[in-house]
Amino acid sequence: MSDLESLAGVAGSELSTEQIHAILNQIDLDVLNLVRDGKLSALKYAVGTDPRASVDRKANLEALLKARKQYEELLRERLKREGDAEPGWEVSQAEVWDRS
Repeated sequence: MSDLESLAGVAGSELSTEQIHAILNQIDLDVLNLVRDGKLSALKYAVGTDPRASVDRKANLEALLKARKQYEELLRERLKREGDAEPGWEVSQAEVWDRS
């Protein structure tokens, strides 16, 4: 299939709530894979065997978090429009205390 030369004639439908949830899940997985095992670094790392090709993990993380925020807002607007107040997930935070 050849690349499109313009957006003329391109049509699509609105994302479903399930599709937005799936996108958010994929973004969360990508973030987890990026930061796990202490791999997150502002330094660039080589990709493949070409030392000139590199990816900035910090930039990738920022892009993923920005995309997640946009899709989360889209989901929030959708659920509000459909009559649901908030997305169907809970976020918790652990308390950390000093033992000294």
